[in-house]
Amino acid sequence: MNLNLKSTTAALLILAGPAFADMDAARAFLDAEIGDLSSLTRAQQEAEMQWFIDAAEPFRGMDITVVSETITTHEYEAQVLAPAFSAMTGINITHDLIGEGDVVEKLQTQMQSGENVYDAYTNDSDLIGTHWRYQQVRNLTDWMAGEAADVTSPTLNLEDFIGTQFTTGPDGKLYQLPSQQFANLYWFRYDWFNHPQSQEDFRAAYGYDLGVPVNWAAYEDIAEFFTGRDMSYAGGPADNVFGNMDYGKKDPSLGWRYTDAWMSMAGMGDTGEPNGLPVDEWGIRVNEASQPVGACVDRGGAANSPAAVYAVEKAIDWLNNYSPPSAMGMTFSEAGPVPGQGNIAQQMFLYTTFVAPLVDSDAVMNEDGTPKWRLAPSPHGVYWKEGQKVGYQDVGSWTLMKSTPVDRAKAAWLYAQFVTSQTVDVKKSHVGLTFIRESSINHESFTERAPRLGGLVEFYRSPARVQWSPTGTNVPDYPRLAQLWWQNIGDAMAGSKTAQEALDSLCADMESVMERLERAGVQGDLGPKMNEERDADYWFAQPGAPYPKLENEDETPMTVSYDELIASWQ
Repeated sequence: MNLNLKSTTAALLILAGPAFADMDAARAFLDAEIGDLSSLTRAQQEAEMQWFIDAAEPFRGMDITVVSETITTHEYEAQVLAPAFSAMTGINITHDLIGEGDVVEKLQTQMQSGENVYDAYTNDSDLIGTHWRYQQVRNLTDWMAGEAADVTSPTLNLEDFIGTQFTTGPDGKLYQLPSQQFANLYWFRYDWFNHPQSQEDFRAAYGYDLGVPVNWAAYEDIAEFFTGRDMSYAGGPADNVFGNMDYGKKDPSLGWRYTDAWMSMAGMGDTGEPNGLPVDEWGIRVNEASQPVGACVDRGGAANSPAAVYAVEKAIDWLNNYSPPSAMGMTFSEAGPVPGQGNIAQQMFLYTTFVAPLVDSDAVMNEDGTPKWRLAPSPHGVYWKEGQKVGYQDVGSWTLMKSTPVDRAKAAWLYAQFVTSQTVDVKKSHVGLTFIRESSINHESFTERAPRLGGLVEFYRSPARVQWSPTGTNVPDYPRLAQLWWQNIGDAMAGSKTAQEALDSLCADMESVMERLERAGVQGDLGPKMNEERDADYWFAQPGAPYPKLENEDETPMTVSYDELIASWQ
């Protein structure tokens, strides 16, 4: 099995040189870049490439510009797949890489102005509620069956995608096509946890076995245990060891830290898959018609509920007490690689897009290529109940705006299908480790590579993965509402407000946006229809979220053996 995961020199020379013509370019690309890392046979690969070449004929010579956030997967698309596609089809693709917040800003600009900023966006499925309500993006179900039937691949195989339930609106229509998908999972130093001295000392100090924490109480004990500990007995550093890693800078990425399921992990929302209903992980409540009706407790929401306050207070406490001093001033992208430096014992959730750089770090990898760390389900908080969401998945998905001219949208749609095709997806998955297809997850090359990825493959092959989901359809305007999170929670992080004060402000700000949307009527019957305010005790007495404050927010800590956990997934 060819596990050459970097782009080969030959491939780069081919793509950097004069463009080959049609199938000559395709065969050169398949030889140099794909090899046997595909779920299709070589004959099937060539047939799929021939279809792209033929379908692209009307668009030859067009200059198309698309955009995505800067992560390893999209770097591979931009640097390797885009030049290959251009060489084969004659469509000149410029694939821009910018920050995630900038992608949302560009998308919002196009929505507000109607001007064609980009021909296609890879933007998070977190905007599904926005796209469904505003109806400014092409609904792909109708697009593929109608206007774009001539440029929709017969081998697209939507049933093979694992994330389309997250990009489908309540109307049953597909609005976005997944291009990369990654979860946030608990990360820990398997070697440190399993060392006899760690096991013995932890049991002596806490009275139970050191293992994967099932709940936040155990996570906190483990964070305390490892912080400041001399780990030289287990091959680690003698000082500057920390039991937690996170980030707290007042920056747009701080908002993702919380909207990406931190509150639901604490137990704030309702039960339900893929998201809690009627109250989701943002604390937004909807009625039977999926219309948002409130975010504050006094309208039946939960964004300032006791469970939400508990969630924020725990995060701040752990950042201050068990994390590197620099963590409070870090962003998402700055904090992500830190566990790879070798002095972090565990992390409540690690976005698995950072597994790719972890695998390249000698500090956390053994000489035989196996990891010193493992991935497992994140623990949940004291308010959590069976059936509630337990984690987040980022599903970066191709999105076509209605304001993009038809011919440009068609050309961009061809590129979107190429970079998600079965021909290229196994190789792309090996480079970025952001799975979107069942056929790639189950490819024999990942069975071979699984022991070197610390549980990532086992997670994606397990039935557990469906309990991790992106932001759902309760959120009516992601760009406007998301910016409120980092600004308000940033106040709590900085200490200028208590967690309760910050969340009271957050939910009031969210309701102000939703009230404006209701008054403007821009989302029609799909938009907010706010509840009348009622006493909090009324809502606490109703079934489900929001939940009243527990008399005791301390729970009995619980851990589980990692090896037993993985065995339960088989």
